[in-house]
Amino acid sequence: MAARNKARKRAFQILFEADQRGADVQSVLADWMRHARTDPRQPPVNEYTLQLVEGYAEHVERIDELLDTYSVGWSLDRMPTVDRNVLRLGAYELIWVDETPDAVAIDEAVQLAKEFSTDESPAFVNGLLARLKELKPSLRREAR
Repeated sequence: MAARNKARKRAFQILFEADQRGADVQSVLADWMRHARTDPRQPPVNEYTLQLVEGYAEHVERIDELLDTYSVGWSLDRMPTVDRNVLRLGAYELIWVDETPDAVAIDEAVQLAKEFSTDESPAFVNGLLARLKELKPSLRREAR
């Protein structure tokens, strides 16, 4: 598995854990980093995982607002936890990480949904992130 692929998976796991525990995502990130330093069985948190989690944390309110606004038939709090966090990570990478091509950000989120969620989830994730991709120029202007 490619390094960025692993980094995305770890970032998703951190977001998912924070959501499940009702904890701050940066506290969970700190826990993961501490465990990696003290337990040789724990893989380290690499730089890209750190960038993804911290970037998401910086834009959490806007990301959640976008997902809630543009998801058809699903409010953010009604989405399955896996889907919600795959979408959060995908939306952050799609809108704010310029070095990741849009198609890659969407495809990686769809792959996470395939691996961790239901049969219907990849299509839902793909559709919502594709909608955000269409709106990306205006969303970026609003973010400034």
